[in-house]
Amino acid sequence: MSTLMISNARVGNDPTPTTLYVENGRFVHALSRDSSLGEHLDLEGRLLLPGLIETHIHLDKACIMQRCQLQAGTLAEAVQQTRAAKAEFTEEDVYQRGATVLDKAIMQGTSYMRTHVELDPQIGLIGFDAIKRLQADYAWAITLEICVFPQEGLLNNPGTEALLRHGLENGATVLGGCPYTDSDPLGQIERLFELAVEYDCDLDFHLDFDLNPQGMTIDHVARCTERHGWGGRVTVGHATKLSALPMEDLMSLGVRLAEVGVQVTCLPSTDLFLTGREHFHNKPRGLAPLAHLHGCGVTCSLSTNNIGNPFTPYGDASLVRQANLFANVSQLGTGPELLQCLAWVSSESARLLRLTDYGLDAGCQADFIVFDAPSPAAVIAEISAPLMGYKRGIRTFERPQGRLLRTR
Repeated sequence: MSTLMISNARVGNDPTPTTLYVENGRFVHALSRDSSLGEHLDLEGRLLLPGLIETHIHLDKACIMQRCQLQAGTLAEAVQQTRAAKAEFTEEDVYQRGATVLDKAIMQGTSYMRTHVELDPQIGLIGFDAIKRLQADYAWAITLEICVFPQEGLLNNPGTEALLRHGLENGATVLGGCPYTDSDPLGQIERLFELAVEYDCDLDFHLDFDLNPQGMTIDHVARCTERHGWGGRVTVGHATKLSALPMEDLMSLGVRLAEVGVQVTCLPSTDLFLTGREHFHNKPRGLAPLAHLHGCGVTCSLSTNNIGNPFTPYGDASLVRQANLFANVSQLGTGPELLQCLAWVSSESARLLRLTDYGLDAGCQADFIVFDAPSPAAVIAEISAPLMGYKRGIRTFERPQGRLLRTR
């Protein structure tokens, strides 16, 4: 029976150090009488938080910038350049690039990740098979959830549905969508809902990815969610059109999304890089307004999306950095606002992914990270890096603190 006692830990905003106990990979109120103490971790007053959660990332097409020609910096160019690069992907290539990102994510405190994997007749199962290997090989440090989706279209791309079905029957647990690449966007949404009901899986759409408020498809997602009773199991990512709505329209839509159970993920780095390029003066920020949606009762999250490709040419897999970027651009700076940004990469993300054993309470899986920070809000404000992390009560990484070397 593996045990861990964590002493002198600060939890939340409580300045009083506390002691936590872990037994067989889960937090417990106290260690069993018949257990012998395994590891003792003295945090010396440092801050302890649950592991962070990445709700939307693409491991299969990460780290390919050197294979692409970036010129316009638009969404259309990113899709075209990635499609061309994808023709040369091999399973081992996808595996190695994905592993590079997972190594970074683990070191940045991520303990759970939903990754989107493209399936289409061009790529076949190359990316899917590589990500399944990563899922197994990295289970010691991160829980990887696979979402299969049709990046190149579904109804206009024969053979894609059969591949999606194969994915769902062989380890994928979420079905994604990309209506804006389909000849019939609303038809793709409807077909994906039918498949989700058939396979009893959650849905996660790439949706409404520009700054023109016209032609929004999120309303159709809401209608389908209500029709199929899929509330709490449907997420839309990007949704940058929401930032172009007048306040009254946004709040009305936010109430509607909350009522039917459609969730929203903002991807700050990608959305800032790709949108608004046609503007020179008064350039719009173009991020989904999570604070207002949250106020309407919508479950929201922040995530990375892409690292090192034409959609996002940079990134270090730090969710803390993404939360800070969103806070900065969205002008969220008070303690409660920064705490909310932290929640969008932790507790709210857990709600979005329907994780039932997330947190620091007894019974929760002992996935946690440690910071040398005065408060949870300061983690976001200062873009703090975690000093160490644990998965199911076992240490997965550590980062030595830097120190000044004074010469006099």
